[in-house]
Amino acid sequence: MSEPIIRPASLGDFGALLELYSELTGGLPVLDGNAGRVKLQEILEHEGTYLFGAEVSGKLVSVATLHICPNLTFGGRSYARIENVVTLASYRGQGLSKQVMEHAIETARSKNVVSIILLTGKGLEARGFYEKCGFNAEEKWGMILKF
Repeated sequence: MSEPIIRPASLGDFGALLELYSELTGGLPVLDGNAGRVKLQEILEHEGTYLFGAEVSGKLVSVATLHICPNLTFGGRSYARIENVVTLASYRGQGLSKQVMEHAIETARSKNVVSIILLTGKGLEARGFYEKCGFNAEEKWGMILKF
């Protein structure tokens, strides 16, 4: 395996992102075709949103999305949220997600955020991974309202 490159995702990564997000959602629909490309462009242009990935041998194989949100509390320091963290199954166990997460965390830190919010499924394996990245569930409860 060649050395991974951690970099921002681009519109040229659309096919790889579809593959990654299909694994993340367990086969649930992912927006593809022209509508998907338009949505990806919107995401890439959205102020405060960063889509980082790990590229190996020219292919994006791991990804995470970082959103930095303006805020009035905590002296006006923004907060961040990380979503859609996934590595292709055939590339797992090589530390790629950890490198992508470290890049996202460092980006948030460089923007002086007060905290990063992350929700994950209840599977203990994912929770353990995020705890190794420095996250904890001691202070707050994570809840979700789905539509």
